Amino acid sequence: MIKIKTIKIAALALIFAAFGCAEKPVAKIDRHALVTRNNVTVEGFDSLASLSVGNGNFAFTTDLTGLQTFYDEYENGVPLGTQSNWGWHTNPNTENYQWSETLKYWDVQGREVPYRHQLKDNPRANAACNYFRENPQRLHLGMIGLKLTKADGTSAVIGDIKNARHELDMWTGKITSNFEFEGEPVTVETYCNQDQDQISAQIESPLIAKGQLAVQWKFPAAVAENTHAGYDFNSPGIHQSVLEENTGNQAKIHRQLDTDSYEVALNWTGDAELAEAEPHTFVLQPATGESLEVNCLFASELGNETVADFSATKANNEQKWPAFWQSGGAVDFSACSDPRAKELERRTVLSQYLIQIQSSGNLPPAETGLTYNSWYGKFHLEMHWWHIAHFAQWNRPEYMLEQMNYYNKIYDKSLQTAKDQGYKGVRWPKMIGPDGENSPSSVGSYLIWQQPHIIWFAEQMYRANPSEETINAFKRLVFATADFMADFPVWSEEQQQYNLEPPLIPAQEHWPRESTENPPFELAYWHWALTVANEWKERAGETKDDKWEDVRLKLAKPDQADGVYLGIQGATDSYTNMELMEDHPVVLGAYGILPAWDKIDPEVTRKTMHVIAERWDWPSTWGWDYPMAAMSAVRLGEPELALEFLLKDVQKNTYLKNGHNYQSERLRVYLPGNGGFLTTIAMMCAGWDGCTENNPGFPKDGKWDVKWEGLNPMF
Repeated sequence: MIKIKTIKIAALALIFAAFGCAEKPVAKIDRHALVTRNNVTVEGFDSLASLSVGNGNFAFTTDLTGLQTFYDEYENGVPLGTQSNWGWHTNPNTENYQWSETLKYWDVQGREVPYRHQLKDNPRANAACNYFRENPQRLHLGMIGLKLTKADGTSAVIGDIKNARHELDMWTGKITSNFEFEGEPVTVETYCNQDQDQISAQIESPLIAKGQLAVQWKFPAAVAENTHAGYDFNSPGIHQSVLEENTGNQAKIHRQLDTDSYEVALNWTGDAELAEAEPHTFVLQPATGESLEVNCLFASELGNETVADFSATKANNEQKWPAFWQSGGAVDFSACSDPRAKELERRTVLSQYLIQIQSSGNLPPAETGLTYNSWYGKFHLEMHWWHIAHFAQWNRPEYMLEQMNYYNKIYDKSLQTAKDQGYKGVRWPKMIGPDGENSPSSVGSYLIWQQPHIIWFAEQMYRANPSEETINAFKRLVFATADFMADFPVWSEEQQQYNLEPPLIPAQEHWPRESTENPPFELAYWHWALTVANEWKERAGETKDDKWEDVRLKLAKPDQADGVYLGIQGATDSYTNMELMEDHPVVLGAYGILPAWDKIDPEVTRKTMHVIAERWDWPSTWGWDYPMAAMSAVRLGEPELALEFLLKDVQKNTYLKNGHNYQSERLRVYLPGNGGFLTTIAMMCAGWDGCTENNPGFPKDGKWDVKWEGLNPMF
């Protein structure tokens, strides 16, 4: 079944790539000018301004030399990663931990319901939970850097690099670095092949002929701890790097880490020799000339893959990147006179680039993408909406398809989770790796707002291509999701309504799992998803499901007091207790992310929004909260407040030179912020279903002449 669906989804990608949705007419945007005026230039050393290239399934992050020469110096900034969607490592389960050891049972309507929970009071169970949280972890595949040697034979330090200029050309996917070392110029051009997981670099310098410049590969051990760096160069005895081939101008290295392995294939130009300098370190030393081209292909298993040369990789990028930028949507702020417009455009363009190289592959992305590991490199399905929902709005739905197919791959495990808990349908996990196993968590296991996401994605696919093929590709996912969503709420005979009851944790995660009931956003999302699911029933030629219909019509309405919606039912101190005004103000998502529902009063939402704007602890929020709040302001017809939310001056709404959304020392990059920003910009331009106003998210004060094309409205 999965293979059949995979084939169908692959076929749909061709349809979506050519399918366009209606848009409001605008003058044609000069997309080359739009993109290139937002290219990144970094003068000198800035540890937070590393630059990356990638293809969606593989990314390579570089320092000021254009490679990964001074990785130590970037550890406290945005680290230098080499990561892929296939490269994972699992530590041996020497203690024979079992999933059953992670379970905590809750009484739900008279039955014992198991949840994978962090059981910290029991040492053995806690160790089992930690093992399953840490494994598998995403691998750092290896550092590729310059080996720069001074005339006196000592190694270069970063202070020896002079007049460095590090540039990203987003139109062609090229990183260029120019610098001086011991009075000699060095130029490095770096690309990531768009068809395979390969880095190609061209290096030019008189230092090559002097024997002072070589290229070095360093392979680390895996790191289970949730560190920023994600690599360990201090444990050479626990992994292997074997030079299996080294003939002519090419070589192959086999990597082994416990039972996990991968291969690295190299080729180069000119008179140069590759040798193993020490365990896990290989140096390519040129003998003559002032130019060197190096190509490095990473693969779980090489098979028939061959290493492309530099010119082929360059041509590959020069064809595919312009094609990407010329497809889908574009927004041009250059005619705006409001001083905030330039920053909006910068974030818009850079976010598209970063999402494309790190979040458009065959797995849901980690929150830090393929730059470095957060949560061991695993992905969070409640964040999946923020990573990819914008693709359909920007008329690029084909980039969602492989990740949607991942839900097919984990379908059976998710079906078993629901069955073990006594529910119908599928219960989608929260924190997972490619194996689809839900990591034990005292928070994540109780989140429910990821459940409707797949219905949202499927509806976006149908809007892009309203065909029988689309329905057949996704209806199993839609229907099984709706089965769980209709079975999860609890009927109250006294109230004559269905309630979302404990144990659960809403998107505003500080509410206790034991007592949280009827969070507003989750109620609204439940209603929306069950409504759409029954529309899919009719599209598929089937009868509406009576249970889905009964639940959606009889869901509890969000609780309110003093004219504002409460964080959860009964929490009358939601906006007077400062401890409750932290984390995500997700009540705004109920009428912002989501369209109108007759149990949500827009004017109550408006008052709630203003209370939140004035009182909320904004430094405690996260990168996607500012777009979410802005969406609510846009729907409520307050574009100036939307801009204030979107550009709120707090640390976690920082966008670095490279476009990454900085959160904190713990999370230096945060791609849900970038994805949410793109979703909101599209909504501010193209509106939503039933909206007839052009650019509803921008003030009508004559300063916002925003031009756009190729965008689709929100629901």
